[in-house]
Amino acid sequence: MKIKKGALWLAGALLAVTLVAPRQAHADEWDQKTVFTFSGPVEIPGQVLSAGTYVFKLADSQSDRNIVEVFNKDENHLYGIFLTIPDYRMKPAGKPIITFDERVAGSPEE
Repeated sequence: MKIKKGALWLAGALLAVTLVAPRQAHADEWDQKTVFTFSGPVEIPGQVLSAGTYVFKLADSQSDRNIVEVFNKDENHLYGIFLTIPDYRMKPAGKPIITFDERVAGSPEE
């Protein structure tokens, strides 16, 4: 169940990133590369990322545009590759939107 929630969160986050042109986060045209900085730990499927800066971008795949890679800020360490499902919005937000589930106190965001 955690993996499904994580995958849905990641898909939603990427969709928000791909649909907007944010001021603080910048998405490249082809790979939708977007840099996020988290002030606390965040859980992605399979592991917890500590507070810090991370790069989310679409994989270089001609067959599937829904593959997301998560790297450290220098893009020299890959944390994971995820198959995602786009969630289209009728009215895009003006900046990236990340939605977190409520967790037990002391546990990382998911």
